[in-house]
Amino acid sequence: MRPNVAVISTGGTIASTGGGEAATPEKGGSELVDAVPEITEHARVSVRELAQVASFNMDLETIADIGDATAEAIADGAEGVVVTHGTDTMEESAYALDLTREFDAPVVFTGAQRRPDELSSDGPSNMLTAIRAASHQRFRDAGGIYVAFDMELHSPRDVTKSHTSALGAFESPDKGPIASVTRDGLRVHRPPGSYSDTLQSTRTDADVMMIKSAASVDARQLEFAVNQGVDGIVIEGTGLGNITSALGRAVDSVVEEGIPVVVTSRCQGGATAPVYGTPGGGRTLIDNGAVQANDLSAQKARLKLAFALAEAEDPGSIGEYF
Repeated sequence: MRPNVAVISTGGTIASTGGGEAATPEKGGSELVDAVPEITEHARVSVRELAQVASFNMDLETIADIGDATAEAIADGAEGVVVTHGTDTMEESAYALDLTREFDAPVVFTGAQRRPDELSSDGPSNMLTAIRAASHQRFRDAGGIYVAFDMELHSPRDVTKSHTSALGAFESPDKGPIASVTRDGLRVHRPPGSYSDTLQSTRTDADVMMIKSAASVDARQLEFAVNQGVDGIVIEGTGLGNITSALGRAVDSVVEEGIPVVVTSRCQGGATAPVYGTPGGGRTLIDNGAVQANDLSAQKARLKLAFALAEAEDPGSIGEYF
């Protein structure tokens, strides 16, 4: 018997119409499903239209709503869930759910780089890939959250959008996809399931600001963040997780004020490491109380810090979450 799969639509390019700069999300989830008749060969599908938003405007409240809607669908009998979503922040929404939720069924995010009214839209193929994954027995047994794109399935923790417009926009640096979809079925490359530590908080109102280090960047952004009363700061550093001396000298006083600072790298591959001892070097930052994010991107470290702040009794313990 074909499994029950719930589709939760939230907008994005996969649901957008209109040329040029006027493109807006307009198509509902039912239209996206009806455009792919092959879906019925793999699953019995129900649809819930949750939002119509361009994903560059996605917010934490809507992400939490996606999690709630997913839990409701599974409680109502869905054996898998597909979330249609814009590509700009898909990795963040998927990671936020992977970080804060545990579901008894697979949840697969997908979208499109080309609109339904563009030549050779990739939406139908990506939708079918997501349905095939959400209905597949091995993924139903493992649960977990995934991003399905261009015939591949990725872990939310590892995946990132690496190209603005190419159909194969998503990659998992160093790790590769969890599975690939072939004409004959799913080819699994590494065990399905979650690769994220699960936190207890599913919603957060923590104010976390991101700052980017680059050649000659001074401490003005960091000082502005502190003056705004933020709860936490993520600095996207260079290389192994180093920042300019001006930023580095300011981090010490920021941490002393009780504001956690997490440092990531702008490199897509590899992880941070505390090596350099000069002001702004990773070793100095750690010694002064900053936290390194390992191989998390800045946008995902921001999410993890925000949810950790909602859960941690002491901001000084944030390092344990990374």
